Amino acid sequence: MEISEKLLCLFNAEVTITDDKYVVEIPRREVDNGVVTPGDVYRVALTERAGEEPTETPVEEETVAPTEPQPPVEPGELRYVEIEDIGKQGDGIARVERGYVIIVPDATVGDRVKVEITEVKSNFAVGEVVDEDFV
Repeated sequence: MEISEKLLCLFNAEVTITDDKYVVEIPRREVDNGVVTPGDVYRVALTERAGEEPTETPVEEETVAPTEPQPPVEPGELRYVEIEDIGKQGDGIARVERGYVIIVPDATVGDRVKVEITEVKSNFAVGEVVDEDFV
């Protein structure tokens, strides 16, 4: 699949039914980070998750909210970050929502890079640089 250079954000979302509409919710972090602006119009592309069979979720099924805050990133997600600090092992450190840390190997303070999240833990994630020096 070819991904446009104009890609603003990438996230997983569930399609739900609300009244007579099908709704795809945008995570609050995309608005909070300034990537998406409420009221603006965007082109949306939907794909199945790679390697997974689509599942049907009954509308009446209730979802249980997690008891602890969940990490604000997911594996495979693309993020634009600025390296704010260097960790003890020499890796770049970026912080996103709620101070959540993304460790970026081979990055230095002040670098503004596009990363792909490769590993997610409860209190930090690891991201691999896929594009350096974005504007």
